Amino acid sequence: MTYSTEELISKITEILKDEQTADGSWNYPFDTGVKTDSYMIILLRTLEINDEDLIRRLTERILSKQEKDGAWKLFHDEKEGNLSYTVESYYALLYSGFYSKSDTRLRRAKSFILKNGGMEKTEMFTKVLLALTGQYKWPTFFPLPVELMLLPLSFPINFYDFSVFGRANLAPIMILAAKKYSKKAKGSPDLSDLFATRTNEFFSAKEKRSFENIYSIIEHGIKSILMAPGYVRSYAIERAKQYMLNHLETDGTFYSYFSSTFLMVFALMSLGYKKDDPIILNAVDGLKRMECTIQGYSHMQYTTANVWNTTLISYALQNAGVPPSDPTIVAANEYLLERQQYKYGDWVIHNPDPLPGGWGFSDINTFNPDVDDTTAALRAFSPLVTENSALRSSWDRGSGWALSMQNDDGGWPAFEKNVDKKIMDLLPIEKSRFLVSDASSADLTGRTLEFFGNYTNMPKKNKNIINGVDWLLANQKKDGSWYGRWGICFIYGTWAAITGLIATGVDRKNKSIQKAIAWLKKIQNKDGGWGESCNSDIKNTYVPLHKSHITQTAWALDALIAAENQLTPEIEAGIRYLLHSFDNEDWTWDYPVGQGMGGSFYIHYHSYRHIYPLLALANYEKKIKKQKSPAH
Repeated sequence: MTYSTEELISKITEILKDEQTADGSWNYPFDTGVKTDSYMIILLRTLEINDEDLIRRLTERILSKQEKDGAWKLFHDEKEGNLSYTVESYYALLYSGFYSKSDTRLRRAKSFILKNGGMEKTEMFTKVLLALTGQYKWPTFFPLPVELMLLPLSFPINFYDFSVFGRANLAPIMILAAKKYSKKAKGSPDLSDLFATRTNEFFSAKEKRSFENIYSIIEHGIKSILMAPGYVRSYAIERAKQYMLNHLETDGTFYSYFSSTFLMVFALMSLGYKKDDPIILNAVDGLKRMECTIQGYSHMQYTTANVWNTTLISYALQNAGVPPSDPTIVAANEYLLERQQYKYGDWVIHNPDPLPGGWGFSDINTFNPDVDDTTAALRAFSPLVTENSALRSSWDRGSGWALSMQNDDGGWPAFEKNVDKKIMDLLPIEKSRFLVSDASSADLTGRTLEFFGNYTNMPKKNKNIINGVDWLLANQKKDGSWYGRWGICFIYGTWAAITGLIATGVDRKNKSIQKAIAWLKKIQNKDGGWGESCNSDIKNTYVPLHKSHITQTAWALDALIAAENQLTPEIEAGIRYLLHSFDNEDWTWDYPVGQGMGGSFYIHYHSYRHIYPLLALANYEKKIKKQKSPAH
């Protein structure tokens, strides 16, 4: 069906209103593929929690995503299947007990694994999974010793130099590696036939060579600790344990992340906790509550995305003409106000001055705010701030916290300030740039500038604005694009950068803006849309999807609408694509355009196909009205 812009705006508005939940939020799935489904099966079987219905439901989803050659892919156009992903899926299906090695689908998966180097060629985190469940030997030497927990903040490398995501996952891993812990249940399968060369090498030769530099620095720090050597390790393990226990959410999960909670359960068992300990059972129950349904299949979410969805949807609806007094907006904003965070989280270590006041990502997140959710929530409140004194106080705390999070280099991070030490690049960890750093990024910097430029009275010559603009201009790619850290990828970053620069007063004729516009026009598809592959994230350069994607089209359109003085053929073609293609459900429908860790963790946000077309169409309509006005 082909819509007019008014018809599609109306349709999306009604869809979003209908899908709001009773508490005022939107609980669209946080869809990360089958990795978490596999890990949940392995966790339940290892703990001998025989929830047969859940396990069977998860196996059905895993099998529904298998390719004809037996592999599993992270995304549709991944050239070949993903080895680590396939090993994890195969392991879970076998461990479930519902399928045997003789099953045709598992035989095809095994064939793919051996053909592509065997279990020993999987990435580090898969090897950790295999090691802690008795399928792989822990290395005699792990490059990040648990003693790292004891190094002071003044030391060149310390625990808080890792991003919050890195700390949450590495704290339990360091305990497990120190203990060389593994646990097998009675029904644990034997995966030894997945080795292609019968080797148990945990790290490659190249990785081992890189250990020396970084480990010598850490070792020097450990030797300087004024404590009897025999006590250092036990004290460090206790510190890591307390870090985990001090960061439990009310639902029992560790930081509300699936992976860190999964690892914490095993780390606690390595320290003598029984598998039926209340802390472990509460953690498992917290993970179970993250179950959702996608196209009839059960999926274990990595976390919930209710706050993120609700901030974006409330703002998008208002931008499209839904008044703040509408019951949908009132309920959404009441929900968001209840989720503002007043606890001090780890962010205070690098940013001790401001009061808490940010927003987090998930429904139950209480102490891990992020800049993106905070500015998104504030956009949703912006029409009401001047007439509501209680909301004004919330606004002031939130905007003050977001502003304070600006890095010293001028850009904005996601979670924590100035967590980007170059020495950390030496760490021999696969994909360490995603795990270790919370560096300034174009998407965070652009959207934060867009917020302060369009929704506050901050002067355009304020030093924070100037520094942010300078960071963006200095980090533009040669082709005119910007890299976006939390989305796919160059379209995402370029959209955020352009809209941020325009909002803070950068002239549309500025050469950086013009270069970015030219790049977006150059990569537009013949059908008027845009589409970028997840391979961009892996290759660190733009890779076309060779198919238009409705969300990425909306991003590109919104950038051009903001940057162009008048409607152009490219804008009109993009709008036509949205109007013609909104109802189409081809393979791009669930193609992930969110990113957690490049090459291993991608996100399909089910809300995005509504939010971003609605924003682009509403801004297009405003552009038309502005051009038709006598003043223009």
